[in-house]
Amino acid sequence: MSLPEPAPDNDFLAFHTERLRFSHRRWTGRELIDAARDPVDAARRLYHAPFALVSHGVEDDPVFNYANLTAQRLFDMDWQTFTRLPSRLSAETPQQAQRRRLLEQVSRHGYISDYRGIRIARNGRRFLIEGAVVWNVVDERGDYHGQAACFGRWRFIDPQRKS
Repeated sequence: MSLPEPAPDNDFLAFHTERLRFSHRRWTGRELIDAARDPVDAARRLYHAPFALVSHGVEDDPVFNYANLTAQRLFDMDWQTFTRLPSRLSAETPQQAQRRRLLEQVSRHGYISDYRGIRIARNGRRFLIEGAVVWNVVDERGDYHGQAACFGRWRFIDPQRKS
């Protein structure tokens, strides 16, 4: 079951973004967003951030459970569509083996930084993401809850393609 879309009436899913923030800080030693922000303000800012932020759960075929507005626009999907998508389908079939190896590496080491790979939007537009950080999502006890990624650099591979 997917989470509701972040909004003021659900505190922009602060409980989930706090786990993303905690995990990111645990693995990288860096803040995902200003540490002084209260959880609800941080969640709102992350949802509206100029960088893409996504996460998926722990299903056998993991499904996205979070995508901020930048990610939704980049992948050309609304919240309901994005959070029903198996995360492997964010990459074209030829790229899925590379993506699987990346996630296995993250599982072993906790995170990787400076990832680069090709992804595809729902409208067929392909884009290269660069400088992505991908990390295991864990809680304070160390229990595993999936994986997340954030990136602020991308370029369209076929910009002449119409949406």
